[in-house]
Amino acid sequence: MKGLMRLRVALFTDTFLPDVNGVARTLGRWTQFLEAKGVACQVFAPTSMTEGDEDPFRVERFYSIPFLLYPECRLAIPNPLHIRKSLHAFRPTIIHCATPFNLGLFGLHHARKHKTPLVASYHTHFDQYLSHYKIPWVEPTLWKYMQWFHQSCQKVYVPSRSTLDHLHAKGLSNLEIWSRGVDTERFRPIADRRTVLADYGVDPEKFVLLYVGRLAPEKSVEIAFESFVTLPEHIRSRCHLVIAGDGPSAAMFRECYGGQSDVTLTGFVQGQPLTELYAAADVFLFPSSTETFGNVILESMACETAVIGSAAGGVRDTIEHESTGLLCPPGDVFAFSQAIIRLYESNDLRFKLAKAGREYAMRQSWDRIFHKLLVSYESVVEASMENALHVSSQRMIR
Repeated sequence: MKGLMRLRVALFTDTFLPDVNGVARTLGRWTQFLEAKGVACQVFAPTSMTEGDEDPFRVERFYSIPFLLYPECRLAIPNPLHIRKSLHAFRPTIIHCATPFNLGLFGLHHARKHKTPLVASYHTHFDQYLSHYKIPWVEPTLWKYMQWFHQSCQKVYVPSRSTLDHLHAKGLSNLEIWSRGVDTERFRPIADRRTVLADYGVDPEKFVLLYVGRLAPEKSVEIAFESFVTLPEHIRSRCHLVIAGDGPSAAMFRECYGGQSDVTLTGFVQGQPLTELYAAADVFLFPSSTETFGNVILESMACETAVIGSAAGGVRDTIEHESTGLLCPPGDVFAFSQAIIRLYESNDLRFKLAKAGREYAMRQSWDRIFHKLLVSYESVVEASMENALHVSSQRMIR
């Protein structure tokens, strides 16, 4: 790849490994890819509250506080002098702001001041979180800020077509899709179902419905519970709902459903146990309508588990209705219940969707996706250099 070794990437983000969320994992995987390609990468991130190994990359950490809309995401309190010294020593050829808040502002300021090529990536529909947290009146101000922040970016990377359309309608430009992949060597349809389910006290003879993700208002997890509760008794008695995850709504869900024999709240699950849980389930149920992508959908598909999702956001882009899964109107408990009943009553349909989902996931290669992003980085840097040369030559002519 022409000019690859000259790239030096400064990445500003408010969440990074060892944080456990889709954004942190994607950015961690991206920096691993860059390092493997010989591209120098300097990460600026908040301190993490998650225990993990020592940072495997060049990561500058800053004191942080919880973010109101996403407590697991931290807002850094940066040290300006420290950041300036680090950037001066590192000499980035491109700056990538993965979040538009405190640290991202420092990246934006440095890029503008030093005329360094600037790109951003959009990961979370914070505007759609506002109504869930009872502050919808903030939305106009949020979008004015988002428009201001991204107007200097040569590229704004988004994870899905629906997200691109959403941001375009809000006045953002220079949008490009940076999709997501899945490790199909890790996420595979292989598990000792009886052993896996027995570990959680679930009868393997039951029809197992699984939700994996953050337990928070914007995830609409209550739709999964209500869809299960409203199943006809002759079906519900043969089903079991497993909720894997943690978050601000966890205590409420445990209080409401924790005592029911046909509902299991596992708490946070990751690694091999999570892979096996996907593979052991009969149906993956994901009612969130606020996703920019929905990594867990792709993970469950890779494990050859039939999926039912909300026909909104990135989930709608990943699931092809009646082909790789089933889509339901957002928040429609009856529709989700009917979808569960269909898959319960028809093994043929469930197996068909599961197989097609696995085949789709097998085509979503991280290497292909990251290679495309790296090429985009290079085009941004080359365009910036050509523009600088043009401006310089024009000045000489004058």
